[in-house]
Amino acid sequence: MPPTSAIPLAFFSSAFNSPRFGLPTDPHHLRSRPQILPIFLRSHLHSYLTMAAGENSTKSKEGRLPKEAISLLESLASKWSDVTDSKALQVIPLKGAMTNEVYQIKWSTNTDEVSRNVLVRVYGEGVDIFFDRSNEIKMFEFMSRQGQGPRLLGRFPNGRLEEFIHARTLSASDLHDPEISSLIAAKLREFHDLDMPGSREVILWNRLRKWLGDAKRLCSENESDQHLLQTLDEEIHQLEKMLSGDQHRIGLCHNDLQYGNIMMDETTKSITFIDYEYASYGPIAFDIANHFCEMAADYHTDTPHILDFKKYPSLENRQKFLRIYLSSTGSNST
Repeated sequence: MPPTSAIPLAFFSSAFNSPRFGLPTDPHHLRSRPQILPIFLRSHLHSYLTMAAGENSTKSKEGRLPKEAISLLESLASKWSDVTDSKALQVIPLKGAMTNEVYQIKWSTNTDEVSRNVLVRVYGEGVDIFFDRSNEIKMFEFMSRQGQGPRLLGRFPNGRLEEFIHARTLSASDLHDPEISSLIAAKLREFHDLDMPGSREVILWNRLRKWLGDAKRLCSENESDQHLLQTLDEEIHQLEKMLSGDQHRIGLCHNDLQYGNIMMDETTKSITFIDYEYASYGPIAFDIANHFCEMAADYHTDTPHILDFKKYPSLENRQKFLRIYLSSTGSNST
């Protein structure tokens, strides 16, 4: 397998500028160019499956922290000498999470204008249709040990405690900022170069086929026709064929590099990728192309599953991203 630096820019450019990646503005044009469907299958089908399954995966049934989480939080805070009262925790719901319920937890301290902060992640219901939670936990623990994301502070039956990162979550428009995009490119190179122990089997294609099978099962015939589900089997096959072979590097891919999963420290300009539910070994070209497609997404609208391909990056901007990716060691983004 050739190293990343040995992969010519021409390969990436031709792949992402080919008819298969020439994304249209109007989703109805997909009928005449169905080859592009797998590229945004995750973004489009993920949202549709959630609605079809009737699950609101970002809301807990009771809308409050599980008692096991509260006990764990109080135990954690009791070990901090600067916390005045471990039971006096402030719970702040955080918006933007798509498959979990997320809270910022704060405690007052005996130091003026300083507080202790922890993040609580309560796993969403009904999300097993999309990913294996046990694999996600293993991935999170690996990233935590590698210093790639927040530290793991504790686990409870339906969630975990994480280090609270003092950085801002990116917005949809941030992905189009040249400086921020350059930082993301460098960080993505570093991410792809990580060496996670265990199997390096590419599960991407079987995952897409599973999602497709679930979609067909949940959809009516009319809905299936509307979303062109009958065409996707062959499209997944063709994309798998395109991205297989020794010339395509396999790396540790995030597979969900949308703006809500990227954080930036405003002072140091360091980038952190979070939420590894879909992370796995796979073709790095797919991961990069998926990030380009995420530039056309806005998950804070009434139709989060509809991508606006007028926002898809131009050939010039894609080439710039790839040049920075190929020339980076990733060290600038830690």
